[in-house]
Amino acid sequence: MMPAVLSPFDWLTLHGLVTVVAVLIYVVTSHAMHQRRHPTAAIAWILFILLVPYLALPAYLSFGSRKRQRPGLQTHVLDTSSPDRQGWVVDTLLSLAQPAPADYTDLHIHADGREARTALLATLGAARHSIDISTFLFREDALGALVLERLCEKARQGVRVRLLLDGMGSLMGGRPRLSALQAAGGEALLFVPPLHSPLRGRTNLRNHRKLLVVDAAEGQARLWCGGRNLAAEYFEGEPGRAPWHDLSFDLGGPLVQQAASLFEHDWAFAGGRTTQPQPRLAAGAAASAGGQLVASGPDQADDTLQALLMSAAYRAGDCLLMVTPYFVPDTALLSALCLAARRGVAVDLLLPARSNHRLSDLARERALRALVQAGARVWLAPQMLHAKLVVVDEVVALAGSANLDSRSLFLNYELMVAFHGADDVRRFAGWAQQELVSASRYRAQAPGLLRDILEGMLLWTGFEL
Repeated sequence: MMPAVLSPFDWLTLHGLVTVVAVLIYVVTSHAMHQRRHPTAAIAWILFILLVPYLALPAYLSFGSRKRQRPGLQTHVLDTSSPDRQGWVVDTLLSLAQPAPADYTDLHIHADGREARTALLATLGAARHSIDISTFLFREDALGALVLERLCEKARQGVRVRLLLDGMGSLMGGRPRLSALQAAGGEALLFVPPLHSPLRGRTNLRNHRKLLVVDAAEGQARLWCGGRNLAAEYFEGEPGRAPWHDLSFDLGGPLVQQAASLFEHDWAFAGGRTTQPQPRLAAGAAASAGGQLVASGPDQADDTLQALLMSAAYRAGDCLLMVTPYFVPDTALLSALCLAARRGVAVDLLLPARSNHRLSDLARERALRALVQAGARVWLAPQMLHAKLVVVDEVVALAGSANLDSRSLFLNYELMVAFHGADDVRRFAGWAQQELVSASRYRAQAPGLLRDILEGMLLWTGFEL
């Protein structure tokens, strides 16, 4: 018997049914998982589902989850009577369930890749009890091989060594020999392995946090942190290849415990376990003398960094200095930055003239033109600049792993450290001023029709990319 052939009407009915089911799945799962999407992203998903439901539904199940459920966090009663200029930063972060300010000691801001490498190896060498590393990319080149060798040595000496590597980063870095570390007695986990079940919906969420904590439970605990991945280009480069310019730092003191707690939280998640939220205590250190860990990502109830940057744009009084390799902000943040420039704040943005992501360079042009038209100054560095830094007046400096694009602000697990001391804020600003010396001024040019259409298409898809 010949199989029945579906008529065009039957095919149309089937297509309509698939489309309706796909839309219902999107609506129900978004509601059940309390997903708060940017309107642009929500519209993009709906249009994608309506146009090609057969592709859109698997893509949504694989990439569509932006926040994951977590236990409720302790709330705070904020002290809004504080007259110090740092008050708004601390209050904003506390309201976003971030740790209270904590003291830190012996802050070293690494002047270049050589100094960063020296500090990294010294921090590893000083470890006596534990080493915890989280990174997005670990490439087994000259730098990565050396770090892996040191980790194996420490593990063989009885030091507890744990390496947390992002699943996508493990592919991009060429799959380092994690088995060597495990054979030496260390532990290694992939954060969302690339071949895990797509039904978990976290494939597109990447752990971009970069930190090294040694001897977390001891009095000599130390944190090494910043924007550098564990690969040669982020430090001193390789023969024939110039190093990227990046920003990292190391410090000691009570602030390190905040980083240690965040690592434990991420390690438990990567291992398939859950952890209870850390208690959020009232501020025990004056903001003018301390720092705060700023975690952002699917494990946070709010879009922490986005909220803090919006507050900074509206609260800045004199200057707002930003350094980032990629600048593709959402409409709300771009508007806030433009308003800051229009009301007289000195808004400076430093970017690489050409980054390692060509699509990002194309997508940033519309935002750069808007900033320049509002009175901001945009600077282009001749080298690849991978640093992430925001300085607001002399009130706060934010340094860490987050780029100023929608992926970092809304999708990635990111980590920044807020420094409140005026002297240290000036030190971070001084680092940026050294990078500005070789930069040239960006001059906005009106795009042609094809360029304008291309930029619009990139911005339309850029949120999920």
